[in-house]
Amino acid sequence: MKSFYEAVKDRRSRYSISGESTVSDDRIIEIVNNAVLEAPSSFNSQSARVAVLFGENHKKLWDIVMETLRLRVPADKFGPTEKKVKSFAAGYGTVLFFEDQSVVRKLEEQFPSYKDNFSLWSYQSSGMLQYMVWTWLAAEGMGASLQHYNPIIDDKVREAFSIPDDWKLISQMPFGRPTAPAPEKRSLPLEGRVKIFK
Repeated sequence: MKSFYEAVKDRRSRYSISGESTVSDDRIIEIVNNAVLEAPSSFNSQSARVAVLFGENHKKLWDIVMETLRLRVPADKFGPTEKKVKSFAAGYGTVLFFEDQSVVRKLEEQFPSYKDNFSLWSYQSSGMLQYMVWTWLAAEGMGASLQHYNPIIDDKVREAFSIPDDWKLISQMPFGRPTAPAPEKRSLPLEGRVKIFK
């Protein structure tokens, strides 16, 4: 197992992935389950919901994305879109991240003074969960990226995978064994980005 810092550095957007995994399905499920249990949330609301897709279910998701985009992108410009979606479908699986809106609404009713913040806090919590899963997969030698084809695929995803109406799709994370190194990351200087007060 890599150190935390090594895993953080390895957590990069990997668009070139194969349909192989560096770990068992049980290990992937364990990673997702533990991340869901440990991810922080406002008022300990635990509003995160996740679906993990393997095999034909993984491919079904990207078929939905492909056909949805085919109806929206002009045929003469569809080539790059098709190539991109196929690269995600070539992976081993996909994690779908949702936020349960019934939990958010309940908090808004219980704490009206904070009503305008609960949706934002829900997204922040989801972001932390996504980062945890992504980094954890990287620590296990897996490549992943974060995609956002919602809301245009929401209804079809809900129907295809029997997703409850209150689960709002936030992002899609295709993953698999990396087949190419991540591109070089250019970072802005820390000066002007971080202030230290002693």
